[in-house]
Amino acid sequence: MSTPPREQRKRVTLTKLAEMRALGEPIVMITAYDHPSALIAEQAGVDVVLVGDSAANNVLGYPDTVPVSIEEMLMLTRAVRRGLKTPLLVGDLPFGSYEASDAQAIETAHRFVKEAGCDGVKLEGGGASAERARAIVRAGVPVMGHIGLTPQTATMLGGYRAQGRTSARARQVLDDALALQEAGCFAIVFEAIPAEVTDVIMQHMEIPVIGIGAGSSTDGQVLVLHDLLGIHDGFQPKFVKRYADVKKEMVRGVHEYAEDVRTRRFPKAEHTYGIAPEELDRLRAQLPPHRTVV
Repeated sequence: MSTPPREQRKRVTLTKLAEMRALGEPIVMITAYDHPSALIAEQAGVDVVLVGDSAANNVLGYPDTVPVSIEEMLMLTRAVRRGLKTPLLVGDLPFGSYEASDAQAIETAHRFVKEAGCDGVKLEGGGASAERARAIVRAGVPVMGHIGLTPQTATMLGGYRAQGRTSARARQVLDDALALQEAGCFAIVFEAIPAEVTDVIMQHMEIPVIGIGAGSSTDGQVLVLHDLLGIHDGFQPKFVKRYADVKKEMVRGVHEYAEDVRTRRFPKAEHTYGIAPEELDRLRAQLPPHRTVV
């Protein structure tokens, strides 16, 4: 089914997401970090845009997601907000901005709504994070959960690897999902979970589940824009399908530009501005005679 023209699409809301789940309509979500990417998401008919803390390593040059600050995330999220009209906008709460207390979590969530225009926020993990989610929801901010591989605490999970590959770990993933659901989350991201485990957990879910490396039985899928378009060519997780090779084309274009500059093929006449001959004559008449240096 083709995406309706922009003028026919209505703004995606939490109610719309719940309806999509009920009707079996897959939810399309991407992670993006700037205004041009937001415009692409808008024109492509995406349902949900997450401004993920993966901006840390994808656009800000950090080695992982941990160092990114609230201020940096708010700046990026505001840029995305300015490019969106239709998709639901979710902001990722960065590491260290919600774990200490309910009060800290609520304050951070309110900043993402008030200062960046978010429709909701996302936080990672079950356990204590479920309690933080409950507090944020009670404070009036919709929350998206995130279980399985949680990059902010990947070291504690043994690195960037699939979660739930033993019965004990799978049960923990299930418990985390149920805790977040009971806390009032409007949706949950399942990351790097065996498809068979996802199939089992989905039987207990009553809210939309967005998968990333978690199989096809979830209510929707999410990929990072930079991954799916090949904007960078670093580590590529198993769950990424590459739909374009944008970096290769960008390098080709910049290389061609550099060659044109070095060989003086650029700029040509069509790339320059003109001046009326009489104005140029007046300018020359105002200048002192050209001195030849011997």
